[in-house]
Amino acid sequence: MPELSQESERGKAVLPFGAAEVRGPSMVPTLRHGDRLVVQYGARVRPGDVVVLRHPFQQDLLVVKRAAHRREAGWWVLGDNAFAGGDSTDYGTVPEELVLGKVRLRYRPLGEGQRSPLAVVRWALSAVRPVLSDRSASRRLRAR
Repeated sequence: MPELSQESERGKAVLPFGAAEVRGPSMVPTLRHGDRLVVQYGARVRPGDVVVLRHPFQQDLLVVKRAAHRREAGWWVLGDNAFAGGDSTDYGTVPEELVLGKVRLRYRPLGEGQRSPLAVVRWALSAVRPVLSDRSASRRLRAR
């Protein structure tokens, strides 16, 4: 399950945006281990959005999942990698108050060997991508 570094909590009260780092494979192919995220705290969540939440049983652990659909008790969240687990199929519906924010961007850190100006330009053009809602994903995920 992708854990997030605790730096995502820092500055939450001051700015609505924060940073996080993905650890784990449960959101592959959308997010990969080592990706950095820009999170908008308090954003309105809709089905298909990639969200950051507190784990329901281990609330000091932050995870990133896709909000599949809204239920009476909260959100049903699923990872994009069906084989990784660690989502609502394991722990059920996540209460609304545990969903902290919506992921807006992901970027990959600059690699060790990427120091030439051309390598930096290539990295800049390919490393930063918006994380968009996938409305079709919520329908696909519900069928699981």
